[in-house]
Amino acid sequence: MPGALRNRGFTLVEILVVVVIMAIVISLAILSIGVTGRDSQLDEETRRIEGLIDILHERALLEGRDFGVRIEPTAYEFAVYDPNRDRWLTLNDESEFRRRNLPKGVIFQLELDSVAVVLKQNNTNLSDGAPPSPQVAIAASGEGTPFRLTLLRDATQARASVDGDAFGKTSHQSSDHPPEKRS
Repeated sequence: MPGALRNRGFTLVEILVVVVIMAIVISLAILSIGVTGRDSQLDEETRRIEGLIDILHERALLEGRDFGVRIEPTAYEFAVYDPNRDRWLTLNDESEFRRRNLPKGVIFQLELDSVAVVLKQNNTNLSDGAPPSPQVAIAASGEGTPFRLTLLRDATQARASVDGDAFGKTSHQSSDHPPEKRS
């Protein structure tokens, strides 16, 4: 009879093992979401885009050249206008302005002058071999295309954005703030 009572309960070691496993699972969940609910990957990418666009604005003013940003649903690249060829050329020679793909599960949404733009995959296999014109232009005068570029994570609906005005001023909104209501 004493052996039957002994099999009914859990030992202290078994309880401690379960508690440790639960603590590990909870800490992994917290680390993947972030303590503040922010999506650090989206925030990092918006800061990178904002910084690169700011550098191109400076270069446009200093060099007297027009630059642009081509945006696809899951990638972006930078371009420079060549007046001798009368076409936009991709900036492939400079590593900081190389083509960049977004992290898996993240897509772009683009608004130009508060109008949503349908983004398509670039097709460089055109008959004349010229890549398409960029959606966001940065003129040699310092002016630019007013835009809002939103990064959206499909799984969590987290979003962060980069805004640019007609005077070349950019700003970003991190993923821990609710989206602004725009009229």
